[in-house]
Amino acid sequence: MALYAISDLHLALNVHKPMDIFGERWLNHDEKIKENWIRKITDEDTVLVPGDICWAKKLSEAETDMNILRNLPGKKVLLEGNHDYWWTTAAKFYRFCEENGFPDLYLLNNNCYFYNGIALTGTRGWFFEEDAPDGSHNDKIF
Repeated sequence: MALYAISDLHLALNVHKPMDIFGERWLNHDEKIKENWIRKITDEDTVLVPGDICWAKKLSEAETDMNILRNLPGKKVLLEGNHDYWWTTAAKFYRFCEENGFPDLYLLNNNCYFYNGIALTGTRGWFFEEDAPDGSHNDKIF
């Protein structure tokens, strides 16, 4: 039983957002992810996926990409990334998972996930250099 992390999957099976515009090494990147995942991860493992999971804009568009995750070994703990436009609320996500048969997808969303006595938590990154002169840019976060 091990803990792994992988981010920036940028899956796009249900939307037109080809990643190979960033070069040939991105050709079939979803297949490469699956092959490497299956080679390394077992059903007893947990995989933290901290953001940029897929390019879907709505949760319903994310079903094909979530199905890829569902069919990969291990429990998956998801954290919202800046490109996860499909992310809405935890309640909607868990209802979506129940309706579509995704039993081992969990969210880090104002909560934590316990792994062998360790609490996994997370939040989006924040840049202080983007702060407004009066400090108001960070008010909502802090």
